[in-house]
Amino acid sequence: MKFELTILGSSSATPIYNRHPTAQVLNLRERLLLIDCGEGTQMQLARYRVRAHRISHIFISHLHGDHYLGLMGLLSSLHLQGRTSELHLYGQQDLMDILEMQLRLSNTTLRYNLIFHAVRHYLGGVIFEDDHMQVKSIVMNHRIPCTGFLFREKPRPRKLLINRIRQHGIPIEYFNRIKHGEDYTDENGNVIANDELSVPPPAPKSYAFCSDTLYDDSVASEVQGVDVLYHEATFTSDMQERATTTYHSTARQAAQLAKKAQVGKLLIGHFSARYRELAPLLREAREVFPETELAIEGRRFGI
Repeated sequence: MKFELTILGSSSATPIYNRHPTAQVLNLRERLLLIDCGEGTQMQLARYRVRAHRISHIFISHLHGDHYLGLMGLLSSLHLQGRTSELHLYGQQDLMDILEMQLRLSNTTLRYNLIFHAVRHYLGGVIFEDDHMQVKSIVMNHRIPCTGFLFREKPRPRKLLINRIRQHGIPIEYFNRIKHGEDYTDENGNVIANDELSVPPPAPKSYAFCSDTLYDDSVASEVQGVDVLYHEATFTSDMQERATTTYHSTARQAAQLAKKAQVGKLLIGHFSARYRELAPLLREAREVFPETELAIEGRRFGI
């Protein structure tokens, strides 16, 4: 089952040096989730052969333009291409106010059902859940209301050992109970332990997206032990004062949080336009947390 992240944009504020504003696609068991939608996102989707019509959920962290200005264009293109399946959108209430104004002034009625879910930026918690995954919002510490997102795969059923099940002549109606960990008792009262009939599934995976924010210790507890953490790293440490003034983090701070949270891998992005080359940011982060990679355009990360 796939759990894969594709980076569409890694730049902060403006597109520059072939870097684009923030956007990512998470493939969770063949369900495509778009995280932020900066300017030009639909072009990046086409460039990296991500089928936009397969996106079922969009999550917008906050209302700085480099995180959402591509959204109206994407929604319009899906409309023009004849999309009919519903699309779920998560963000602050002001986001929907903006979209409704644009749709009204352009006299556009979308062909598909856009279902908006208002996210409370001041209170983290579960914002989506089904049989396969759970999504939580995380409170960020930014200049305007901002949320991060935590995506967790739910545990899968145990895998049946079909040959052993056949050897014991177990009826098919017991299969689901065995998948969920039950032992089997035959008609003579003999108990066959579950671990003789099935094996554990792979451990559930998790991905945390921490958008624009100051370094905040409280976030570490929210993302504790995740497999992959994305954390903004707009500046190097020599620009610490600038980072603090603009409510952003340095690469070193992103690595410090990853280390504190004991995550599996750290991805850094949202790079300032002052950096043509990104090696200094990567080097700084790896000094603190060696398992760090650059979240740059076109890279895919298995989770």
